[in-house]
Amino acid sequence: MKQKIALFWHRRDLRIEDNAGLYHALKSPYPVLPIFIFDTHILNKLEDKKDARVQFIHQEIEALQKAYTLSGGTLKVFYNTPEIAFEKLLNAYEVAAVYTNHDYEAYAIERDTKIRQLLTYKGVDFYSFKDQCIFEKDEVVKDDGKPYTVFTPYSRKWKAKLNAFYLKAYPSEKHLQKLYKENNIPSPSLAAMGFEKQDLSFPEKTIQTNILNNYHEQRDIPAVRGTSKLSLHLRFGTVSIRKLAQAGLQHNEKWLNELIWRDFYMMILHHFPHVQHSAFKKEYNHIAWRNNEDEFKRWCEGKTGYPIVDAGMRELNTTGFMHNRVRMIVASFLCKHLLIDWRWGEAYFAQKLLDFELSSNNGGWQWAAGSGCDAAPYFRVFNPELQTQKFDPKAHYIRKWLPEFDNLNYQQSKIVDHAFARNRALEVYKESLGKVK
Repeated sequence: MKQKIALFWHRRDLRIEDNAGLYHALKSPYPVLPIFIFDTHILNKLEDKKDARVQFIHQEIEALQKAYTLSGGTLKVFYNTPEIAFEKLLNAYEVAAVYTNHDYEAYAIERDTKIRQLLTYKGVDFYSFKDQCIFEKDEVVKDDGKPYTVFTPYSRKWKAKLNAFYLKAYPSEKHLQKLYKENNIPSPSLAAMGFEKQDLSFPEKTIQTNILNNYHEQRDIPAVRGTSKLSLHLRFGTVSIRKLAQAGLQHNEKWLNELIWRDFYMMILHHFPHVQHSAFKKEYNHIAWRNNEDEFKRWCEGKTGYPIVDAGMRELNTTGFMHNRVRMIVASFLCKHLLIDWRWGEAYFAQKLLDFELSSNNGGWQWAAGSGCDAAPYFRVFNPELQTQKFDPKAHYIRKWLPEFDNLNYQQSKIVDHAFARNRALEVYKESLGKVK
């Protein structure tokens, strides 16, 4: 008779330490076999076979596999659909229970529902835990039980509710003697999955306290290293949200607020799932977008003639990262100056950003377009030149990404005049929203 085991399914938690679901699996009565699935439902939709996110995940999975091997276990890696992977696991092992951590996006919910149904049919328990945020779903709501749609009161309640219990680490790394003993099988290579490896270096996952201490003063200056660059690691769970929240509490409340914004947008996606495809404020679905494809192409390529916008897009296209202040400027420019649907920009960022997270990306774009919860009002139109004077006055950031900045031809190549574009945006928004009322 086969030995009964528990599976721990890694998804957006690519670490051993302080991992809620892994801790609960290791505390179960059964030896634990960790698994990871390179999900072909997702990978087959990626057109760019040099997708740096896949490379990052692959790198982290190999590191995780080595760590498990050193502790006497293994990480079993699949390149398949979750449905087929679990059929294979259920045929190969006597699985008593499956443990994992919550995932909140629409595809993830649908996937987990299917797997839960399959496991229930086979008599296997399925347990899922909160791990990628501090507060989720209904944990921070108004006194009447309704969800917040404005950040400031949400953040006040979030901070008031926070205590040591929510920040306590799960000592999963102390229970690795409970791992199921099995020979290590190498994970599939990038090439075997149809992806190409690039010569890339990813941001470190070290919390640099000097950056956190000065974050409130330097976070808006794109030419300096004023931000933690931990968003990629937060996205894939290579660092613990509890560890980061503790660092925020100790070093800088302004930085902690960014983690609260992330919880806020996850909560919004949970309570208002329509935001994934349409405006939070539904009247904004009636904006008469111009959607000029040639202008969108120029925006994507960083050829609008507005230096701060073009530098930001070049940084994104080159590195998969864009400074947060610049993200706001380029997003406002697309929606307001060019009157291109925010969903076009959101989709482009989703393709390019290493730290792409659906709820935060959607929230940021809807903020810029004026259509989101707690968004900038539609009549707020960022002036790229004033933003440059304020945040990159000596053009250090611009010159780094825009070698043609000082060329006279570039200076004369503006895609649209700011004053004209601002007036046009105000008229279109006002007229479109007026028709709805």
